[in-house]
Amino acid sequence: MDYDSDVLIVGGGLVGASLALALGKAGLRVTVVEAHAFKIDQQPNYDERSIALAQGSQRIFSGLGLWEQLADQVCPIHTIHVSDRGRFGFTRLRREEEDVPALGYVASARVLGNTLIGALEPLTVVELLAPAHLLDFQVTGSQVAAELELDGASVTHQTRLLVAADGAHSSVRERLGIATRQWDYQQTAVIANVTPEREHHNVAYERFTDTGPMALLPMLGNHCALVWTVRSQQAEEVLGLSDTEFLARLQQRFGNRLGRFLKVGQRHAYRLELLRARESIRPRLALIGNAVHTLHPVAGQGFNLGLRDVAALAEVVIDAQRSGVDIGAAAVLQRYAQWRQADQRRVAAFTDGMVRIFSQPLPPVAWLRDAGMLALDLCPPAKRWFGRLTMGRAGRLPRLARGLHL
Repeated sequence: MDYDSDVLIVGGGLVGASLALALGKAGLRVTVVEAHAFKIDQQPNYDERSIALAQGSQRIFSGLGLWEQLADQVCPIHTIHVSDRGRFGFTRLRREEEDVPALGYVASARVLGNTLIGALEPLTVVELLAPAHLLDFQVTGSQVAAELELDGASVTHQTRLLVAADGAHSSVRERLGIATRQWDYQQTAVIANVTPEREHHNVAYERFTDTGPMALLPMLGNHCALVWTVRSQQAEEVLGLSDTEFLARLQQRFGNRLGRFLKVGQRHAYRLELLRARESIRPRLALIGNAVHTLHPVAGQGFNLGLRDVAALAEVVIDAQRSGVDIGAAAVLQRYAQWRQADQRRVAAFTDGMVRIFSQPLPPVAWLRDAGMLALDLCPPAKRWFGRLTMGRAGRLPRLARGLHL
């Protein structure tokens, strides 16, 4: 049968583009459908959004052949400092203890996106359709017939495998009727870039407060990416503060470890929820990234978890292709789903558990969690387990997550 592509990816964000690159470099014909035009000429600015890359994600980008281009444009994290505001509990992770060059990295979404699109454009087997939309699809036997809207016209696209990388509000997942487990944290993340008086020395801070966690991630140029969790009913007020008032409130909540906060950029906000799809595959269909799991941003695990989805799905699809097996076969997709299940559950439970434990105001709970943090700081085996989890190195890792080429 003549197919228009081997794999049709719905969603050309960072996760979808990473999968397209992995598959395209292995010679599979890939089409990416994205609602927004791809741009690689955006200029850097103070307000650009930042993403925390776990050490395991660095290995994936290395396996994809991208890290040499990214290395000078990301800020390494040498130390992670976790504390409980106003209380005695704290713990620290250091790169020396983990024997790695960095525990993770902070990169701008612009840099990641430009690098990915720049790597995709020379691949003749990869087709980028944008702006374009998936209107409908039908699975019949050995193919998926997708109806796409492109340049105002409807076109039919035949593929062997359809992958949903279209985010938390995935239209593909909704069309399939896949149920989800959802939990509204009643919290909102206010994000902005700030400039502190003192050098950050490549330290990432995660500070738990009575309204939720606050993270400050080191950026190039001695800026910091702020993720400030507030109760949802407070979000409008915090967004409405003047820059001076915002910085004063931030100072009061975070403290003086970085000296005075001197500058804040544009502020944005998004409500926080936990979402887990009950299924990640259907016949000739697979879900990756936020389409299958959306997490609280505590510990910065969401994008990294999605990137490991990419690494696992790419590996099973490429292995099937090389073995002459149908890449959309149930056994192939089942291997992906089973492989990813433990990691997705573990990370979702980890982030959700941290939010719930540190949201408890009861004194006995607070004392126990702070004692636990100190014990973690003093117990090398426990700290190594914690470090491997946060760095994306726990469990059975795909080849890309070990820095190997596919």
